[in-house]
Amino acid sequence: MNRRTGRVNVVLILAVGAMFVVFAGVMNAQVQTTQNTTTGQPTHQVQVERATVVHVSGNDLVVKMEDGTIRHIANVPESARVLVDGKELGIHDLQPGMKLQRTITTTTTPKTITTVQTVTGKIWNVQPPSTVILTLEDGKNQQFKIPAGQKFNVDGREVDAWHLRKGMTISATRVTEEPVTSVAKQTQLTGTPPPTPPAPPADQPILVAVLVPVAVPSAETASAEPAPQQLPKTGGELPLLALLGCLSLAGSAGVRLVRKIAS
Repeated sequence: MNRRTGRVNVVLILAVGAMFVVFAGVMNAQVQTTQNTTTGQPTHQVQVERATVVHVSGNDLVVKMEDGTIRHIANVPESARVLVDGKELGIHDLQPGMKLQRTITTTTTPKTITTVQTVTGKIWNVQPPSTVILTLEDGKNQQFKIPAGQKFNVDGREVDAWHLRKGMTISATRVTEEPVTSVAKQTQLTGTPPPTPPAPPADQPILVAVLVPVAVPSAETASAEPAPQQLPKTGGELPLLALLGCLSLAGSAGVRLVRKIAS
């Protein structure tokens, strides 16, 4: 008898162990779960970076940041695009002197995910306060862990695990809320062409070269004798009269001097 009883106990233990394995395998399939997501007010953060193109070689770009630092950006992808005057330009279209601006907009949205798990069944076994085995609507038994503070609805009354009894039909609902944060970034790259050279001031003279045609004399003209040049005409008769008057006075003075010597 003892050997038979021992065998029966072993069979029962194995059966119960196998049943628990089945319970664990189908537990998730028997719980009805619904989720709801509530979205809060999003916040936006805008970051602007400005730079000037210094050098472009292949897919390497050297820029001067707004604070004066030099930044080398290696291996710029071919897919990168800059919006300049309404046109999309690639890395090979950039020129020294171009102004670049990168605008990064970060949108942070708070969300709350509410998960509701509901189960209904008849108590097959209970071990408060940790576990309970229920017979579900499909006739299968399933084991559940009882969370701390879990309440059960029994005939419209809320009771804890210590008030559960075999044969009771109960329903339990578990609600969990999980706060999450959604972060999205949007980057926009724009630019302006290099500045044109400044025009000279209005009061600064501008040198303009004018070509003047020069007549080259022919051989006949070069061999011909030059025409006599005519002296320029002097002044009128007044200077001549003055000269004659001076000579007359000098003559009179000479005659007087001779007479004085002779006497």
